[in-house]
Amino acid sequence: MKTKIFIVSSIFTISAIIFIVKLFFLQVIDTSYKLSAENNALRHITKYPVRGKIFDRNGKVLVSNKAYYDLKVVPRSLSEFDTAEFCKLINISKEDLIKKIRRKRHSYKPITIKKQIEDIEYAYIQEQLFKFPDFYIEKRTLRDYNELTAAQLLGYSAEVSGEDLKRDDYYKPGDFIGKSGIEKKYETHLRGKKGEKIFVVNVHGSIQGIYKNGKYDKEAVAGKDLISTIDVELQKYGELLMQNKIGSIVVIEPATGEILAMVSSPTYSPDLFVGKKLSENYRRVEKQKGKPLFDRALRSMYPPGSTFKLVNALIGLEEKVINNRTVFITDGYDAGTHVVGDHISGLVTFQKSIQFSSNAYYCHVFKRIISNKKFPDYASAYEEWKKYVQSFGLGISLNTDLNFEKKGILYSSTYFDRYYGKRHWNYNTIISLAIGQGELGFTPLQSANMISAIANRGYYITPHVIKKIVGDTIAKKFTEKHLTKVQAEYFEPVIDAAELVVSAGTGFSAYLPGLDICGKTGTAQNPHGIDHSIFVAFAPKKNPKIAISVYVENAGYGSSWAAPIAGLMIEKYLTNKITKTWQEKRIIEADFINKK
Repeated sequence: MKTKIFIVSSIFTISAIIFIVKLFFLQVIDTSYKLSAENNALRHITKYPVRGKIFDRNGKVLVSNKAYYDLKVVPRSLSEFDTAEFCKLINISKEDLIKKIRRKRHSYKPITIKKQIEDIEYAYIQEQLFKFPDFYIEKRTLRDYNELTAAQLLGYSAEVSGEDLKRDDYYKPGDFIGKSGIEKKYETHLRGKKGEKIFVVNVHGSIQGIYKNGKYDKEAVAGKDLISTIDVELQKYGELLMQNKIGSIVVIEPATGEILAMVSSPTYSPDLFVGKKLSENYRRVEKQKGKPLFDRALRSMYPPGSTFKLVNALIGLEEKVINNRTVFITDGYDAGTHVVGDHISGLVTFQKSIQFSSNAYYCHVFKRIISNKKFPDYASAYEEWKKYVQSFGLGISLNTDLNFEKKGILYSSTYFDRYYGKRHWNYNTIISLAIGQGELGFTPLQSANMISAIANRGYYITPHVIKKIVGDTIAKKFTEKHLTKVQAEYFEPVIDAAELVVSAGTGFSAYLPGLDICGKTGTAQNPHGIDHSIFVAFAPKKNPKIAISVYVENAGYGSSWAAPIAGLMIEKYLTNKITKTWQEKRIIEADFINKK
């Protein structure tokens, strides 16, 4: 009996001690409950952080901030005031004012009476606001674009949606969030941390002073600045060359994977998506010719055309089904059901096949790859070929720091099994893949990355647009090498031939003495009209500093438009001058959007 009494007594004693300690913690140590209890007599004003700035690789400011002001009031605490004078002061109708207040008339939460007031108007209102003590000003910032370029790449920020509020409780109605581009991808770095200032208010809601001398106030922490990889002068030049054209330019520094420029054309001015007219301007841009809101560099998928012959050449060399002395005598390629035409005929060497872009040569190469006797069947050979292609970053997600990146089209053998029947297809059935046509589709970013891997003799680094986060580190993946399945020794003969493409072949329109440009022209078949002009290149041949892909829709051969654009971009970046001014003029004046 004594033991039972002891146990019961101990339980009550321990429980009492726990309650006493808890009460002490709540009443003496933890002040949050006290703050909550006093909340009806306090006003919590959010201090919004300044959003991080974005710079180009050379330190030029691309995106900064400008101040604006929201006029607010707590409806429940609103006392009588001269509505006519107030409405005149802030330039609002009496009906709109009453509607705003009446909707939330019993709320202790502040509502916005007028948002995004600019500096001049703010100064005028502030002088008279003492007459209306229940109203107060809250300072905010909007994005300010120092360079009116790279709109799709930079993205924009706007007020949070209902979905944004559900995803992250950091945000409150009226907050701003990155909606696309860098603004969206690096939102958590750019946004900073909110602060808070607490005021004591009387029963009428008028501020009486700072609560506890600011003991519980929190300072806002500014967002982190971002140093981008973009060269703003090269970006602007690319947009100039692509004006009145539909297509894209992607420029990469091969050794680092840093994106030097990314042009999607047509484009628009980034400052259209700032302030009160954002929604109106968005709808207007959305309706413009060429769909400026569609980021072609990341989301358009084109057949790579003859640029893909470089990859098939490398696979053929690695698989030892050809070497750099292999010759085919061709007059087109007979695929059974049709003949694949060619630009050249007769005796075609390996070097000549790239220099003058032989279709038949690569049909023979592809046939040897897919019919290789070391594989048990065509499907197995095809799957190995597919792995080679993917190792160049094609047909897969590159996992960049950009939004909405498409992974492209590169089907597995099971697709052909379903379409033609298992074991009812062979190399001739899919011979279009030999020349970059048929069941293939890659983005301009992937094509630029592919030529970067070739420039590097067998590796690439994941393309990215942020070079440095001030006060933080970029992801490790943006410094790691991705090796192709082709050994370095097989790249030199392909690169030698790619140099001849520019100096004395189909890409001669990109030639510039002394720059040692290596490239490949391509034409993407377009079932809806004129074919697309494509060119990929890098320079110089040794220790390359720039790799580029250019796509111009409905412009015909790669040699006509894409190649000269690439040449101008390369010269601009490597020498900071343009020697072919006649060519530059022709490109700038060309209009493929508004032509009849």
